[in-house]
Amino acid sequence: MQFLDWDTIPFWVAGVLWCLFSQGMKFLDHALKGPHYSAFTSSIGRGGRGVRRMSRALAGFLGILWLCWWVAVVEAESAKYKDPKQPVAVRIKDLMSRMTVEEKIGQMVQIDRTVATADIMRDYSIGSLLSGGGSVPLPEATAQDWVNMVNDFQNGSLSSRLGIPMIYGIDAVHGHNNVYNATIFPHNVGLGATRDPDLVKKIGAATAIEVRATGIPYVFAPCIAVCRDPRWGRCYESYSEDPQVVQQMTEIILGLQGDPPNGSRKGVPYVGGKDKVVACAKHFVGDGGTTRGMNENNSVIDMHGLLSIHMPAYSDSILKDVSTIMVSYSSWNGEKMHANQELVTGFLKNTLNFKGFVISDWEGIDRITSPPHANYTYSVQAGIQAGIDMVMVPFNHTEFLDDLTYLVNSKVIPMDRIDDAVRRILLVKFTMGLFENPLADFSLVNELGSQAHRELAREAVRKSLVLLKNGKNGTNPLLPLSKKASKILVAGTHADNLGYQCGGWTINWQGFSGNNYTRGTTILGAIKSAVDSSTEIVFQENPDANFLKSNKFDYAVVAVGEPPYAETAGDSATLTIKDPGPSAISNVCNAVKCVVVVISGRPIVIEPYIDAIDALVAAWLPGTEGQGVTDALFGDYGFSGKLPRTWFKTVDQLPMNVGDPHYDPLFPFGFGLKTESVASIVAKATSAVDSPRPYIFILMASLCLWFLLQR
Repeated sequence: MQFLDWDTIPFWVAGVLWCLFSQGMKFLDHALKGPHYSAFTSSIGRGGRGVRRMSRALAGFLGILWLCWWVAVVEAESAKYKDPKQPVAVRIKDLMSRMTVEEKIGQMVQIDRTVATADIMRDYSIGSLLSGGGSVPLPEATAQDWVNMVNDFQNGSLSSRLGIPMIYGIDAVHGHNNVYNATIFPHNVGLGATRDPDLVKKIGAATAIEVRATGIPYVFAPCIAVCRDPRWGRCYESYSEDPQVVQQMTEIILGLQGDPPNGSRKGVPYVGGKDKVVACAKHFVGDGGTTRGMNENNSVIDMHGLLSIHMPAYSDSILKDVSTIMVSYSSWNGEKMHANQELVTGFLKNTLNFKGFVISDWEGIDRITSPPHANYTYSVQAGIQAGIDMVMVPFNHTEFLDDLTYLVNSKVIPMDRIDDAVRRILLVKFTMGLFENPLADFSLVNELGSQAHRELAREAVRKSLVLLKNGKNGTNPLLPLSKKASKILVAGTHADNLGYQCGGWTINWQGFSGNNYTRGTTILGAIKSAVDSSTEIVFQENPDANFLKSNKFDYAVVAVGEPPYAETAGDSATLTIKDPGPSAISNVCNAVKCVVVVISGRPIVIEPYIDAIDALVAAWLPGTEGQGVTDALFGDYGFSGKLPRTWFKTVDQLPMNVGDPHYDPLFPFGFGLKTESVASIVAKATSAVDSPRPYIFILMASLCLWFLLQR
């Protein structure tokens, strides 16, 4: 516990001064009126005048002390920014009137935790910290470890002259994905397949709670890009190629931030309590439309196309009071978005009336020039003048502070632009209650990876699955699989690899391989839990023909797909299945009845193998809860997902989106075979007993049950 804080110091000072003043006056009164005063002055003659002069000096000094006391009290009482009863606008105005230029510019800085200390936070008035992908307090850090780290930094900020709290941000793009033991939800492409905005809102709320459990109040999510080319390495961060689907999924903002009160002003940042977080819609704008899907490249499209395809989700996000918006690395018709004043200030802030703050991407202003950081002073000028309010530096904060201070003092950047940025940042901080509750506690630590959140993720997984094929030539459906099979084969690179199942942006920026970096259930583990105890399960990643001939399997589950990746590392011109996935499909499916489960962040090349496959499921990047996959495979639930993206035949067709003149897909946008659960099928069959000819339906139900049990 702190003995003093900046709210109480003026009163402590005032108290000390008042004590000195009052005791001094008593002493002076006693000296002047006491019985020994006359005798003393007579004995020293003219020296008495010196005593009188000393007395007058002491009185003057005590008067100054009294004046200081009065000023201290008035100062404390007039610090309106510390009073939660004051309107937010009044608090912002009061605080900004007290801030120096250096303190204002400090609020515009966001640095990575790896270069931060409590002293840096205090001395430079740093406005924000972040954890980049994989930036953690220590390996397998607990929620308590995270809370302690965040609070240590926050105490540094609170010890600054004005005590302005910092805001800590993190990428929580499919759950609290940097944190060990957190619930990892399906990536956005899978959520787009659910077509279920209410589910996505629940996922936002669960993510907010898990993030708050670690003491963090700000997430760089959701990504509302409209991916128009699956060759883009961030396509799995996009809900769909269709802007309308992406618009629907902005409901996640209300889950993250909370529902604004009825009648509240639209477009103003809102955060609804200590179990909610500040959200960030990203990346403004057109990041999903770059040429050939190259990350950070150029989107060549006219204003009509930009507004009709890439902009609608931002309009919806602002109407849902999103607090922050992140600018894209990409360019629009050759102009870097980080330097695009027309779109950032002119359209986003002025036309769409966005009132929150605009944040850069990681080293985003550095990349205004080519090569990056070639002329940093120019980049700072271009980015700030474009309308960026907070800059994710993230390492060399002194260079940014020096350059921006120089540009302001030289009047290259007007003070009005700095004030606009700081006003927006403070609006978010005051609105979310950060000044009243700057420090986190342990009250939510048990929510991290809770069973309730894992059940929600499992529901999201099964609703995201898209059944693309069920039976060769449309006959003899393989699904649902029998739980009472004698012997089954599980194969493929992705069947027993939690890292592959989760994809990029999990624990580390580029993801991981294996099962040791966080807690979850692989597809193989889920199959073991689903089938009867009498069923023999054989796992072999890439079985050869001899192995298959020497065993008699009832059926096989083959899980293949892409390795984890993030951003530019995921850009691909070929979109192929990771080896030895293709050979596993060929070997297994030509010898055994097989269902192939594709684990990928986008459609990939599957046409060459499709004739050999009995059943085909697109599972996207499902996250930690593999039992959601088996829920549908074994018929506990039916398949209901719809393709959020067009599934191409060959990469030569790309880019190809629904509505294009050359549209000729393998599976069209919105495609997805629907099935019912085994329980539903049986219930419908048995309910027909009351019909005029019940014996027919009884016979049908019996045959159906017999068929399912024999497979």
